[in-house]
Amino acid sequence: MRNLIIGLVALILCSCKGETKTEVLNEKVLKTGMYRAVLQVQDNEKLPFVFEVKSPKELYIYNAEEVIEVDEIQYRNDSVFIKTPVFEGYIAAKFDNDNLEGSYIKESLGRVVPFTAEYNDDRRFKIKSKATQNVDEIWETVFSKGIDGDEYIAKGIFKQKGDSVTGTFRTTTGDYRFLEGIMDGNQMKLSTFDGAHAFLFTAKVTDSTMDGQFYSGNHWKEPFVAKHNEAYELPSANELTFLKDDYDGLEFSFPDEDGNIISLSDERYDDKVVIVQIMGTWCPNCLDESKYYAKFYEANKDKEFEIVALAFEYAETEDKAFKSITRLRKKLNISYPILLAQYGTSDKAKAQEKLPMLNHVLSYPTSIFIDKTGKVRKIHTGFNGPATGEKYEEFKTEFEKFINALLDE
Repeated sequence: MRNLIIGLVALILCSCKGETKTEVLNEKVLKTGMYRAVLQVQDNEKLPFVFEVKSPKELYIYNAEEVIEVDEIQYRNDSVFIKTPVFEGYIAAKFDNDNLEGSYIKESLGRVVPFTAEYNDDRRFKIKSKATQNVDEIWETVFSKGIDGDEYIAKGIFKQKGDSVTGTFRTTTGDYRFLEGIMDGNQMKLSTFDGAHAFLFTAKVTDSTMDGQFYSGNHWKEPFVAKHNEAYELPSANELTFLKDDYDGLEFSFPDEDGNIISLSDERYDDKVVIVQIMGTWCPNCLDESKYYAKFYEANKDKEFEIVALAFEYAETEDKAFKSITRLRKKLNISYPILLAQYGTSDKAKAQEKLPMLNHVLSYPTSIFIDKTGKVRKIHTGFNGPATGEKYEEFKTEFEKFINALLDE
């Protein structure tokens, strides 16, 4: 797979034989305006998203209320390379007049997804028939139902206006971010693309049920079923992860970007309220949480309060992992330490080996709340990001109330 990626990039770079680099750079740049992009996933399904080019070096990706500013755009020969903020994945594409054709690539995972983009088109999905169903409700959802080891529960939260649908699926470990799409007859179609994840949900809908498929890039798919249930709630995120009985605290020693070994026994954390954030730079829910934590930390770091993040990276080398950490920290203006806990895999079982005092690492992110005496007072699994709306606001209120209570002790 790595040779395939190298070959694809080389093919794109060498596609303009006989022209000088300067000449091509002057001729081949993204035209300002709207583009409809499509990623080819399994079952011949197409995962669409839209973006707007403001200038040759600036574009915006739109997913419902989410707007992602992209300013890492490079031109080489007759090709363009588009890299979204923070995440490793990038788009490598050749120009086809005003359109684009290429691939969405995640090198560390060896993933290549066919990509095209059509200029002057802002229709995410193309509607064939008028909506005959309405999903503006709460949906009790099960993914991979009946499949041993893969089944998990979720809560579908959607808003529908005419043929347009937005919303997300909340799970016990986080959410599927800002989904946007349509109701085409009785077929619901939703998608999102943020540079790390490319999600497509399709479902046949009746008055009270859904029967659908979830696609992640072109490497994963699974079925899901749902039923209308306005009273449905997921288990509490504060009860899923806990310390094992034979441990009375949290301990770790991991390096920061400067090679310093950091642990909770350091003087910096003495007599302070500390949040230990288990995360990864590749994780969109972690990105949402880190954005919130970075701002909260800046406003409260003079109040005997600290945050330290433990990054579990799938990057193949330590150097690449630290580069991802540095990129995230600078992009979000994170001033608390981000330590490298693991590289080469983001496997949760391997992560739990690094933190054996936990019953498991169920989710990236997970936050461990420690009081001034060093006692673990709460462990919060997952993160309900901005796409969850009311739940996100509830989290922020609960979080700030709990931290202030610990600070007052």
